[in-house]
Order: sequence, then structure tokens, then C-alpha cells
Amino acid sequence: MRRQAALCALLLAGRAEAHSFGKLYNLPVPLWLYLYGAVAALLLSFVVMAWFGTRTPAPTTAGPADETALVRYPRLRRGAQGLSLALLGLAVLSGLAGSQNAYANFNMSGFWIGFVLGFAYLVALCGPLYAAINPWALIVQAGERLTGPWHGRIADPERLGLWPALTLYVGFIWVELFGGTGPAGLSWLLIAYTLINLAGAWWLGSQAWFKQGEFFAVFLHYFARCAPVYWSSGRLRLQWPFSGLLRERTAHWSGVVFILFMLSSTAFDGLRETVPWVRLFWKDLYASLWLPLLGDQPVEIFPQLKRIYLGWQTVALLLSPLLYLAVYLGCLKLAQWLTGSPQGLRALALRFAPTLIPIALVYHVTHYYTLLFTQGAQLPWLLSDPLGTGNEWAWRWLGPPRAHIPDAGLVWHTQVGLIVLGHIVSVVLAHRVALEVFATRRAATLSQLPMLLLMMLYTGSGLWILAQPLNAGGY
Repeated sequence: MRRQAALCALLLAGRAEAHSFGKLYNLPVPLWLYLYGAVAALLLSFVVMAWFGTRTPAPTTAGPADETALVRYPRLRRGAQGLSLALLGLAVLSGLAGSQNAYANFNMSGFWIGFVLGFAYLVALCGPLYAAINPWALIVQAGERLTGPWHGRIADPERLGLWPALTLYVGFIWVELFGGTGPAGLSWLLIAYTLINLAGAWWLGSQAWFKQGEFFAVFLHYFARCAPVYWSSGRLRLQWPFSGLLRERTAHWSGVVFILFMLSSTAFDGLRETVPWVRLFWKDLYASLWLPLLGDQPVEIFPQLKRIYLGWQTVALLLSPLLYLAVYLGCLKLAQWLTGSPQGLRALALRFAPTLIPIALVYHVTHYYTLLFTQGAQLPWLLSDPLGTGNEWAWRWLGPPRAHIPDAGLVWHTQVGLIVLGHIVSVVLAHRVALEVFATRRAATLSQLPMLLLMMLYTGSGLWILAQPLNAGGY
């Protein structure tokens, strides 16, 4: 997505903007004041839950977890499915046959902005739309109609957990951050991902694959649980935002790591282009490690350093969820010790993991939502000329494309507010889960002291990353 961020930087040349725009923004008050305010908000939410929280059953719905209006209205569903397949086909075709200018071709903005960002946020508002229109599931279903049901080639796919989906998710993030793909490259990646889904559905069985292997299905399922609406008895009903996560159950360690990677990958994406991170490799380690090993010839060793830097970044990305996991398990172990709970660490880790999803959602929104106002605003023009051939029809009817650039101060305060809100929601959800898990209200409250510390650490690190200046010419 850094290509889209680069567009934002071009549009904003000459101005100082917030972190999401790739420029340094001077905070209206010192960062430590924001941190104090965020910690105070978390403490207040903890006190409120400790004082007023009651042991109540988790909310339930009458319909299946993935039920939406698209399921109940066949014509609407078929239309949405046809559109989903058409957009996937258009993304592939436009990348192969169209302009290789990333900003003129539909497939780059259509996939990265329209689908990965815009559709993810739509799901978080409207519920599990993706399950009904997943284009790769529709392709597999077409194959099954020709050959019969695909029941898989392994006896017990459940034992694999979400490791197949997590593996693909890690690969996807690596390609996003380091792949440097253009329109044609993206088209070939979409073709490869289609073949992976066909092979995975044949190997695990179609039902198991789209539950455990197709990572967009897993990722968007978690976001859909945050929605303030659900379908029951054929009617659209309201619920408290994020309350659907109280019904979510993680059955395998892979689910915990998947959720933590949702947090850590976004945080790493924000960290990797900040001045402190870039300086660590190119200045501190350069003087103390690379020069003694490679020699004092900067021009000659630069290509080798770039390869080492890519490896350095890759290792950091792979280790990021493990660092989050270590901190998470440490806090749960402390909660176990404070309460004297007989429940094992694994059981607690699985049960509390879904309460971290609101943080993953707000991290995602705060880091990327400005792209919807810049490159996302170009989608109507790109759709009118998906190959980027220079067709001026849309210009005549719609006028020249315009990107709305939010005020930098508004962006920063929105980001701060969203991060604090997400952590407060997680505090509330974790307390609700604790009231179900632990025998007494006192034990539930004690168990949340380490979890409160965890939320403070996540909040502080998230705000610190957002406040850092970016390296102007990062590698």
C-alpha cells in the first residue's frame, strides 16, 4: 500500500502532514500528554467495569454466524456474487492488458484500496458479507459442480487449525510491504492465489479450506464480528458494536497467533519507515557492524546492504507476532498467578484472544483510512477506463478526479481517538469474558490488572509509532 501512500505525498507536496501521509506533523501538544490521557481513559474504563460489571450471558443471535441479507434474498445474492467475480476478472485482465502505471490502472486501486481497505471496513460495519460473495469460493463451487464435492485428502483437517491461513496471510503482508508489484505483477499474484485456493480446497476439502486456509475469509470473519448489526428471523437487528466478539471462540493456537499478527503486522508497517527504525540499521548498525564486516566502501557495498536490509525487515516481520505473543502470555500468566485460577495458560489464551480484535481493527483503520480519501476517490474514473488507456469519457461526465485531503490535525486526533477507543473496547470485552471465566467477581477484576497493563503497552506503542517522523527516502 506504500504506492498509494506515495500518491498522498505527491498530492501534499510542500505541506507538513500527519504520519499516514508520509510527512512529519508537529503535534499540537507533547506526545506524553496524549499518552497520559490515553492511560487515564483506560484506567477509567477499567474502574467502571470493575464497579458496575455484572455476570451476564454473552449475547446470541438466532441465525448462523455468517448469515446476511445476501443469504436470505437469492436474487440479491446472485447479483452480488456476479459482481464479485466480475471485479476479480477485471482486476486480472486490466493488470495484464492495461497500462503499467499503478495510478492509471484499475487493478492496483481496485484491489488494494477498494477490497483490502474499503470492503474490510464495510464488513466491520455490515457484518459477514464476504462469506456469501467470496469469488474464490464461487470458483471452487463451479469446479465441484463439474467433478462432485471436494471432501479433501486428509482425515482430520481441524488439527491444522488456522496455520494454512496464517501462512498465506504472512506471505500476503510480505508482498504488500516488500514485493513492489505493479499491475501485471498483481494480476499474476491473483491468478496464483486462485490456483492456491483450488489446490487447497482439493487438499483440505472446500468447507474446511474456506474456514481454515483462505486467509481473507478468516481475516474478514473477525472484522465481521465487530459489526453493530446481525440478521435474525429474516430481520436486520441491532447489537452493541463489537459485542459479537463475545460469541467468538478460538480453538487452536494458530487462531491466537493469527489475531496477534493482525496487530503486529500493521504496527510493523507503521514502524518500518520511521526515522528511529531506519536509523537503527543504516546508521547505528552500519557504523558498528556492517563497516567492519563488509568494508568501508559505501557505493560498492550498498547493493549487498539492501539485500541484508530486506532480510532484516523480513525477520522482524516474522518475529513481530511472537513478540506480541510473549507479552500476551506473560500478562495471562500473571493473571493466573493473581487469581490462583486452575485454568491452564492455553485455555486462557484461547478464550481472551478475540478481545484483541478491536485493537487490530483500529490499528488497520488509523494507518490506512486516509488512502480512501485520496486514491480511493479515484475509483469511479479508474472503473470508466480500467486499462488506463486515456479514455476521457469519465472526465467529461464526472469532471477531473479530485482527492479530498483531510486536515493533518484532524487526522492525528482521529487516529488517537480510534486507538484509545479500540483499547477501551478491548478492556470492556476482556472484563466481560473474565466474569464468565473466573469463579468470583473479585478474581475476574484481579485477572484484568495484567490485561489492563497489556492494553496500556499496546496503546503507548501505537501512539508512539504514529507520532514518529518518517524517513523521507526509506528503502
